[in-house]
Formats: sequence, C-alpha cells, structure tokens
Amino acid sequence: QVQLVESGGGLVQPGGSLRLSCTVSTSLFNIKALGWYRQAPGEQRELVASIDIDIVSEPYYPDSVKGRFSISIDNFLNTVYLQMTNLRPEDTAVYYCRAWDRSRADYWGQGTQVTVSS
Repeated sequence: QVQLVESGGGLVQPGGSLRLSCTVSTSLFNIKALGWYRQAPGEQRELVASIDIDIVSEPYYPDSVKGRFSISIDNFLNTVYLQMTNLRPEDTAVYYCRAWDRSRADYWGQGTQVTVSS
C-alpha cells in the first residue's frame, strides 16, 4: 500500500506563488507516474499536471495552467512538487496528489487547500 502526504497549501494573493509537496511512502523507482489534481467546490476533479517517472522530460499540463504550473520530482526524498506561479482566484481548490505504481494500481493523498484571494 502506497501512502501519499501533501503539504504546502494555504492562502495567497492573486499573482502570488505556492509550492505543494507530496511525499510518497515508497521509492519513486516503484512508481510509474505521478499527478496533481484539483477540485473546486461544486466542480469535478481535474488533472493539472502529471509526469511519467520513465519520461520526466515530458510532463503534461492542461492549457488552463500551462506556463504557470510546473511538476518536478526528487528521487532522494521520494517527493513530487507542484510549483504554482501567477496564481488566480480560479485556481482556488483542494489539490490532490495521485500515484500509479508499476502494476497500475493508483493511490490518492488526502488533499491540501489552496485559496487565492486578496
């Protein structure tokens, strides 16, 4: 069983930045892919960034966050980060980390709240 623990959420003003962290309870060599999702009140959960551990040079971002969000990994700390810049009020949501292991089983973190407001 893989466990994910997110941190780094909080309140930030529009135009500000935040970095979210997600620590994975196993070595990233046991992981196939990692993703960050978000869910705003009354909305469906949506993917905002993903990375294939075997092809880290080609992360995926939807157009809504491309150029503002960046996903990265630290193999030594078994951690995936989501660097968010130029934040907008519409980025307000609970952000979740998701991992797929090499048997394609997937796991979710508990979520961390990000609020963008002046």
